[in-house]
Amino acid sequence: MKPDEYLRHDAHDLARLVADGSVTPAELLDAARARAALVEPQINAICRRMDPEADARAAQVLSGPFAGVPFLLKDLHQDVAGVPTASGCRALAERPAPLTSTVVERWLAAGLVVFGKTSTPEFGAKGVTEPELFGPTRNPWDTSRTPGGSSGGSAAAVAAGIVPVAGASDGGGSIRIPAACTGLFGLKAGRGLIPHGPATSEPLLGMATQGVVSRSVRDSAAMLDVLAGSEAVSPFDPAVAPDGYAGEVGREPGRLRIGYSAASALRDQPDAEAVRAVEDAAALLEEVGHEVEEVEPSHDDAQAARDFLTIWRVHQAWQVDRVKRLTGAGDDEFEQDTLILAALGRATAVSDFHLAQERRNDHVLALASLHETHDLLLTPALGEPPIEVGSLDTPWPARLGAEILLRTRTAGQLRHVGVTDAIIEQSLAWVPYTQLANLTGRPAMSVPLHWTETELPLGVQFVGRLGSEPTLLRLAAQLEEARPWAGRRPPLG
Repeated sequence: MKPDEYLRHDAHDLARLVADGSVTPAELLDAARARAALVEPQINAICRRMDPEADARAAQVLSGPFAGVPFLLKDLHQDVAGVPTASGCRALAERPAPLTSTVVERWLAAGLVVFGKTSTPEFGAKGVTEPELFGPTRNPWDTSRTPGGSSGGSAAAVAAGIVPVAGASDGGGSIRIPAACTGLFGLKAGRGLIPHGPATSEPLLGMATQGVVSRSVRDSAAMLDVLAGSEAVSPFDPAVAPDGYAGEVGREPGRLRIGYSAASALRDQPDAEAVRAVEDAAALLEEVGHEVEEVEPSHDDAQAARDFLTIWRVHQAWQVDRVKRLTGAGDDEFEQDTLILAALGRATAVSDFHLAQERRNDHVLALASLHETHDLLLTPALGEPPIEVGSLDTPWPARLGAEILLRTRTAGQLRHVGVTDAIIEQSLAWVPYTQLANLTGRPAMSVPLHWTETELPLGVQFVGRLGSEPTLLRLAAQLEEARPWAGRRPPLG
């Protein structure tokens, strides 16, 4: 298969070519590897190759909706038994996973050919993908910029044309942020629709979900059909669309009432480019027949950010302690930022953690009040265009001070000097819109409708009611038809 031909096909098209005998899985695998060899030195998206496993699989007779299509897993919560899942952490870099994740089993049953894993920040804890273990992943649209995180490796690989779709996950925006940074489509399913087992049933207390980033809406919709549905260790049995999700693509969404806002308490003023992205999307929505109006955010996003980070830092403490128990690793096997967050998590009062959990219902009620009058909430997916690689690095004087606190076991005292607010300002101000959907468990998507004058993507986000994945997919497909993005290619390779 010629390189240009490989690049212009989505996963649906590639699977069709395999099914009709026009190309073999081995030939597609060769095309994916050739593309990776060309662009990987510039973007650093793949952190682990699985070539022997891929060669063996491509030689088999494969079946399923994506039979023969090359695929990359995210190196976090997407395990293959016997293959390390590093999660961006030195302590796990060579520790084989004991079990294959349910989502991976379902991808394999769909016929995909997995040939590697994509980079993620340590434990998926940042909106950029710059792990010390593997080095920074870069945005194919501008390699001085980030592809976002934590599914930044997958997004960079898809945007650069290595694969048409790749595994991703989302605990605070980790599908939507990278999709918005790289000109891709990214759907975060509602809570519990996609399983996480068998190792754990609901990571991050139900805020995280598995999924993909893709170049086409129909690929993401068909992937949701592959992944959706409970398993034995699921905490509940979610309501799956009775006719599936792939069939929603191309159906009319009807006349939707959509409220939009670029306001955020985490920023003094919304970024002008983010405002343009939302206003441009609002105009397009009106053009295709929807009712659109600007609204005041119904939720307290400053409080939502504090609650999200309270839960997140306690989760980080549990994560670090778990890995230490499993591996016997010391502090030197973890990044300093991770250790600081973990220390803050250990110093969090149980009552404060419980209150943050209980307050999730306040955010659910606030969002539900908006959805009483509006089908969807439209916001920017990013607070500003993709930031430069290294922008969130801790300055060396602060790193030195943090090292002293960690060595003296007093880092937890940072909670008394405004460090949590500083973390919110540094880490979430550039991505302040996505955490709400995770706190509330609602489905949300990032749609690539906007590029800056310097050709940087800046996607927009839609947040729906519980169970609104069909509506989101119908709308996304309608917008994809009205303003196609698949033909836009980054200036790479």
